[in-house]
Amino acid sequence: MLSPVKLRRSLCLVFVPFLIISGIVIFQSGVYHKIPKSLVPSLSTGAEKPIPIRKPLADAPTPIVDNFPLAANANSTTDLPPVPSWNAPPTIHVAESTPLFIGFTRNWRLLQQTVVSYITAGWPPGDIYVIENTGVMGSNCDGLLTLQNPFYLDYHRLMKVLGINVISTPTLFTFAQLQNFYIYTALANNWTHYFWAHMDTVVVSDEEREPFEPLYTRAVSALRETLDPNWGPLATLWFAYDRLALVRTQAFVDVGGWDTMIPFYMTDCDMHERLWMRDFRIENAEAGKVWDVASSLEDLEVLYRKVDYVDSNAQRNSPTYKDLVQKFDDMQRAKATDSGGRNTWQARQRGGQGEPFYRDAEGFERAVWMWMEFGRDVFTEKWGRGPCDIRDAGMIEGDAWRVEKGWEKPEVQWKYAKMKEESAKVRAAEMKEKETSNAKEKPVV
Repeated sequence: MLSPVKLRRSLCLVFVPFLIISGIVIFQSGVYHKIPKSLVPSLSTGAEKPIPIRKPLADAPTPIVDNFPLAANANSTTDLPPVPSWNAPPTIHVAESTPLFIGFTRNWRLLQQTVVSYITAGWPPGDIYVIENTGVMGSNCDGLLTLQNPFYLDYHRLMKVLGINVISTPTLFTFAQLQNFYIYTALANNWTHYFWAHMDTVVVSDEEREPFEPLYTRAVSALRETLDPNWGPLATLWFAYDRLALVRTQAFVDVGGWDTMIPFYMTDCDMHERLWMRDFRIENAEAGKVWDVASSLEDLEVLYRKVDYVDSNAQRNSPTYKDLVQKFDDMQRAKATDSGGRNTWQARQRGGQGEPFYRDAEGFERAVWMWMEFGRDVFTEKWGRGPCDIRDAGMIEGDAWRVEKGWEKPEVQWKYAKMKEESAKVRAAEMKEKETSNAKEKPVV
């Protein structure tokens, strides 16, 4: 007969496994047969579902106002002042094609300023193409967005009043994809070259320069110079870096276009380095004054310089011109020294709630910056280093994706040297073993 102690021990050995198995069965039954929530203890603070913790709403920005009131009330180009006589485009178009692409995603005021500045600097309106890269599909064309919406674009103003062209991308493109869309559009139109400009720039002809030529005329002259066979394999001509650029279409095609795996920052570095690796030329040129800005004039009508027409006589290089130059100098300086960075203008508008394809402006900006950081990482993986001067570091086109990350760092170089040393030892041992083996197998004569 078992003692009480041994009996209790035996019962434990029987019932403990039973209780464990029963618990598992009950738990599984609850999982598969949906035990009512009222019978399941809540792990939260009493609520059935956790409550989303929402970020505080930002203060509403000051509503923007249209920066071209005269154009807002115009029905056609005839309702606008004439382009200053000294900047008027040729009455007969030049022999060369001069398409100018201006990409747009956000901030109507800046875009409108850029377009008007090119028109008043002599660029033929029919040669200007705004590429609407907003991702709102036909919403702007159908007039469904309002001025406070960051992605708002006025088709009627651009096409009927200013007389330029608008092409819409099928969806929202990154910078690299947009650049490839320029190439695609040029190929579709048999344009051997094209110009493109940033939408956060503003231009004027250099009226202090003698002999005077409008910005457009000087850009055409620069283009003609590059068409000389003696010029060589030009890829792109930069006017104030790439604030305005001339592109030879085939050169960009030959190197495979822009790398869309590097969506924003560093994609220009990647493209230009690959062009140089193929011995294409990238040169600088001048056509007029070009500024990089983050704000707009309050009234763009001043660019038409009506006040400089006195008794039917035009005044070039007037006090009005000098005042404009000073204002644009100040605007460029303010952008360069902005504590928030040079691209704060991109997230300035936060309206449009309830409109088609609405996006939270702050979230959209955050996502773009995350994409930019991703692009930097891709560039580093592609070329094994982060700085842009990859050719100066001794890299060639075939090195893309074939170089160890951080290859130029001393610790990586040391590790590589050790690996080579070990590999050499292994190969030497293998050769010695092979020689010994061959000696043993050699027949004795």
